[in-house]
Amino acid sequence: MEITPEQYARIEPHLPIQRGNVSHQNLNVINAILFVAENGCKWRALPKRFGNWHTIYTRMNRWAKAVLTHSWWVRGRI
Repeated sequence: MEITPEQYARIEPHLPIQRGNVSHQNLNVINAILFVAENGCKWRALPKRFGNWHTIYTRMNRWAKAVLTHSWWVRGRI
């Protein structure tokens, strides 16, 4: 399963802003995450067309931590 650029445009405003000199676009990262989830493979087994597995994993991990941090901050403010 991969999302199209049109589908990505709908969720892009909800993603963290890309920062620095990034080699992978967020669309590619999302499609790589979906591939791992759908196929149940290890990150190291990610096909080369998605790029370096460690780069993809690091960004996914950063996003997950940002969501948790935001969630805790929002709950503390309620």
